[in-house]
Amino acid sequence: MISTLSPPPQFARRSCLKIGCHISYLSRNNGPCKASLITNSDAFEVGRLIGSYGLINITSYSGLQSESPGMRNTMDLDFSGQFRVQDVGEGNVKIRLYEGRIAQGPLRGTSVIFKVYPGQQVGGVEADMMAANELNAHACLQNSKPVCNNIQLLLGGFETKTGEQWLAFRNDGKYSAADYAKITTDKISKDSVLGDKKFWNPFQRDETIKRRRYYIVMLLRGTMRGLAYMHDNDRLHQSLGPASVVLNTIAEKDAAYLVPRLRDLAFSVDVRYSSIEEDSGNLSKELWRRASAAGAFTTLEKRSYGIADDIYEAGLLFAFLAFIPFCEAGAMDSISLRRLLENTFKLDLEAAREYCSADDRLSETVKFLDLGNGSGWELLQAMVNPDFRSRPIAEAVLNHRFLTDDTL
Repeated sequence: MISTLSPPPQFARRSCLKIGCHISYLSRNNGPCKASLITNSDAFEVGRLIGSYGLINITSYSGLQSESPGMRNTMDLDFSGQFRVQDVGEGNVKIRLYEGRIAQGPLRGTSVIFKVYPGQQVGGVEADMMAANELNAHACLQNSKPVCNNIQLLLGGFETKTGEQWLAFRNDGKYSAADYAKITTDKISKDSVLGDKKFWNPFQRDETIKRRRYYIVMLLRGTMRGLAYMHDNDRLHQSLGPASVVLNTIAEKDAAYLVPRLRDLAFSVDVRYSSIEEDSGNLSKELWRRASAAGAFTTLEKRSYGIADDIYEAGLLFAFLAFIPFCEAGAMDSISLRRLLENTFKLDLEAAREYCSADDRLSETVKFLDLGNGSGWELLQAMVNPDFRSRPIAEAVLNHRFLTDDTL
């Protein structure tokens, strides 16, 4: 229930909103990136604050070459282990999230989530760049037909007098894949304390594990469908992790109705060939620096590297979902998992399996990835292959036997 609904604060009436101006610019200069968005602040009502998160500046980093310094979501650091850092500086961009709804027009009553970027005086130019890039990415993707159901839907936005950029997304769920994993692992720990009292029926535990496996496969399918759609429409995500996948349900019994949606497109990169040749933006410069370091110099090679980079992060998301929801709290965390795969085993999944098989706490993970004669390990190895040229595209991941009904 939305409480204390009110008009957006300090909205600028009868003025050329920055977001509105950006949409006009897109329409004039990027024909394919038109989208029907609500830019009148009077059309929205704002509810309660539901959360906030900040960004970090990474000035020193120890990890594989596929990773880089830069600005990323701290939620990814907390839940998905996106980075192992040595020196971290607090960034200026602090994002707030509010509940709300549309108050006018044909979508009146539609529940929304507002993502609020600070104005330049607080967040600097980075905040405006990120807000514009996120809007641009959604506008381009939503202009493509048919619109993908596995990407969060942007309905509009406006700017306040203080320069804050408010983006309004349809509210299709408040939980992320990171939330699902945390809730599940906490439940496993509580059940472990109860022991046999919890599963008095000998078949109950097996059914719970089967439901969990199916739920995770459905989550991965939806995520990869969204990523495949982005790549097919010349867009990289570049910030993929458990916190950037929003879920309409975290109930494993409702897995058949699960619709994962990709969000957080502030770091998305346009990989049309013409855009790669002209791109000099701050949000993508680290990607192209890493591409050059990996031997990708031509426009075609850079595009392939960018797509493979998204697949690598999707592989780490796969690993996260294959390990964390099957373990008790404390048995394995996201940062330790990434360190285990990258540093200890140098992305050798056969060696990682042997190690995990000797740890009883990871037995359900091993059984899960062993399905289909080890097809889970096979897919994971392909997605995190150290050679970016050997990683599969998103469509090939979707068609892999581990993500088919036959495996389950």
